[in-house]
Amino acid sequence: QAFLSVTSILNVALFRDHFVLEDLVEEMKKQSPALSFGPLQRHGHIAVQGPFPALRVLREFLLLKAKSLSEEDRREGKPHQRPRRKLQERRSASETGSSVGDVPREKQVVVLDTDIYLYMRRFFPKTFQADNDVVVSGVTDGDITTVCLESAAGKAGAAHASRVRRTIESCSVELQRVLRKERLCFQESSSGGKQSYRRLCERLKGRYPKVLLIPYDTHLDVVGTSAEIGEFTERVR
Repeated sequence: QAFLSVTSILNVALFRDHFVLEDLVEEMKKQSPALSFGPLQRHGHIAVQGPFPALRVLREFLLLKAKSLSEEDRREGKPHQRPRRKLQERRSASETGSSVGDVPREKQVVVLDTDIYLYMRRFFPKTFQADNDVVVSGVTDGDITTVCLESAAGKAGAAHASRVRRTIESCSVELQRVLRKERLCFQESSSGGKQSYRRLCERLKGRYPKVLLIPYDTHLDVVGTSAEIGEFTERVR
């Protein structure tokens, strides 16, 4: 199985005061023909599926559109009564929040395939490391993991968070190119049979240090390069 696409849930409700959302979705489809769009939900959510690079282009398109609206409101002297609509940085993916002590914080997010996220965490942990002024956390929801980078408000904090985010994005894109996944279903349904199967895989894994094993109740997912997981799964079988 190749990592060719990811599904992301977009919330376009914040554009409701400025656009007919159905028209905005049509514009998004024209902007990103490589993506597949689900139906627009009543609350403004829409599922988008496709390759990571195309999703990043769509994100930039929406952020630039949000920025133009924010600048238009400032020119017209409109107060920002809805903080969630303020754009903090050109490439920021969410709004300003508050942390302990009411210190303003800024957030940026990266949406990753969960298997790639786990692989990065295991073999490239420094990708997620940051100084004390940036907090990196991940929330997994099935096949998708959202990585949140929260930094102190201001140019320095936002710039540092942006550098970390770009590092994560660059690493994920490279891994998306080279990684493959194969699923090994348990041949026996008993707990003893499953444990034996897992122990066998763990023993063999010593010969393939760059292979990641992700255990589930009914199967094991093996993530690595095509050559490595090919040899590994053949030995297991």
